[in-house]
Amino acid sequence: MTIRQVFIAALVTGIFATAAPIRTGTDSFELEYRVKLPATDHPARLWLPLAKTDAFQQVTIRQKISANAIVKTDSVYSNDILMTELQPSAEATEVVIAYSVRRQEKTEHAVTEPFTPELWTRAQALVPKAEVFRETAVAVTAGIDDELARGRALYDHVLEHMSYDKSGTGWGNDDAVYACNSAAGNCTDFHAYFIALTRAIDIPARFAIGFTIPPDSDVGKIGGYHCWAEFVADGKWIPVDISEGWKHPELKAYYFGHHPANRLELSIGRDIVVDPLPASGPFNYLVYPLLQVGDELVAIEHEFSFKRLGN
Repeated sequence: MTIRQVFIAALVTGIFATAAPIRTGTDSFELEYRVKLPATDHPARLWLPLAKTDAFQQVTIRQKISANAIVKTDSVYSNDILMTELQPSAEATEVVIAYSVRRQEKTEHAVTEPFTPELWTRAQALVPKAEVFRETAVAVTAGIDDELARGRALYDHVLEHMSYDKSGTGWGNDDAVYACNSAAGNCTDFHAYFIALTRAIDIPARFAIGFTIPPDSDVGKIGGYHCWAEFVADGKWIPVDISEGWKHPELKAYYFGHHPANRLELSIGRDIVVDPLPASGPFNYLVYPLLQVGDELVAIEHEFSFKRLGN
């Protein structure tokens, strides 16, 4: 779908003509996930997420993964994780994962079996079952019995409570307590706070992370990750993207119940466990590569680029 068609669709659905461009319907693109590994004098281990096909994205890995790489699947969320054992090297090297993707706009969709509500309502390391979340969620949804309307009330509360602000420190950790107290942060913080509120009143909700593909150009770099969430109402998963709704108020109605087609999901869930674990323990969330040299975690360069394909 062209940008012109996007704006026409926005008008038809009642979204203002000044809305930020998005891709509805379907989107097709190639994406390169490039990791620059430094020279090392000790054996090392690399972990990175692998996108996979699901009901909303058809994913093909175009570039062959090295022979010594192992694809692990975490036992809780079924994320695919590439793990590679690296020998000492005097030269820097690169790992490149090249994808071809056809992505469908996500709207509300049925909860499928097997479904374990407890998995999506439990406390997590940075999304605890704190009393402040229960009290807030109860107050926000007071007098509302309809499940979808309760979710919308919490969505609107997060929009009103928080500001998209990446100044200072503490933001970007998907920390619900930080988000509640600071009333600021990035997409991880917005959705950590939302998930803490929903789970506090036993509404199942889940976190996902990946990339937004720039909708208004056909080739270029991707600046960094983006994340979003879904919650359950009336037997359906309802997509939400609250930080984008905050940044683009004219689209806040769209982002309650939709994720646009111009994105790639890499992983879902929090506190992700894989064997062997890195020295830092379970992954808080998994989108960027992690390199461990000996017992030490080492910062590494990474970059992401895309090329849009014809639908």
